[in-house]
Amino acid sequence: MKQKWIALVATFALLISVVLPLSVSAAATEQKNPINEKLGVPIVVYGSNLSDSEKEIVKTALRVSQETEVDEITISGQDLAKYIKDSNPSSRMFSSAKITRQDAGKGLTISIVTPANITQVTSEMYANAMLTAGIEDAIVEIAAPKPVTGHSALVGIYKAYEVKTGETLDIERTDVANDELSVATSIAESAGVTDEQVAELLTQIKKAIAENKPANKEEVQQIVEEQLAKLQINLSEKDRQLLVDLMDRISNLNIDFSKLSSQLSDLTAKFDETFGGILEDEGFWQGVKNFFTNLIDTISTWFKKE
Repeated sequence: MKQKWIALVATFALLISVVLPLSVSAAATEQKNPINEKLGVPIVVYGSNLSDSEKEIVKTALRVSQETEVDEITISGQDLAKYIKDSNPSSRMFSSAKITRQDAGKGLTISIVTPANITQVTSEMYANAMLTAGIEDAIVEIAAPKPVTGHSALVGIYKAYEVKTGETLDIERTDVANDELSVATSIAESAGVTDEQVAELLTQIKKAIAENKPANKEEVQQIVEEQLAKLQINLSEKDRQLLVDLMDRISNLNIDFSKLSSQLSDLTAKFDETFGGILEDEGFWQGVKNFFTNLIDTISTWFKKE
């Protein structure tokens, strides 16, 4: 029995001897991201109601320590009231974000780094809303220390954008963007469709609006109906009207939403190019499964009675 324990310890020691040096080596060679002297350092936005321990969780999730320097700001319910009409200035804010500006034409890259804690808003929904608000060309990472809907992160992104660029966002556009986020999450919850389908629906409607330039609400409604039919999405009369009202407001903002489609397509293409082959390779995953199955079986036999 003693020999079996020795063999077990030796096996795990071997595994550690392989994995640990790799981890130490990676940590030793890890360098902090250089400061972008053209566009400025990343800006990290914290929800004002985070406790000290929750803030540390968010910092870790957003990899703040990997940046040479960051600008840090806090958002509160007062900021919510500034960017979104008729909102509650006493709202509690938890979701947070790190925003890194990119050169013109790079597009939006959205990453929810704590997906289990952002319960309603998807990356595509953030991208749609940000473009509606007039925010382009940035890497945005979003985190929360506990389950929240994720709406306050969008307000933080607005504030960060203004602080970083010195520009003032159009309040009408930020308000419409928030309305869009609310409609998107409402449809996803009540219509029995996925978040991805909702994001695709919004994107396709916006593309059609940009291409056809509807002259009135009736023409907007026709576009909405066509896209719902095309994507085979059935909405209640209430959700359908919410969507038509939202898109009518958006059509009056005179925004080129065709950019969003290409940005989301680029993100999808990059993901498929990087991970698609591995994720679809059943042989790869079967090999991983077999390795650990065999390892467990081997170790378990050492403890069976002879």
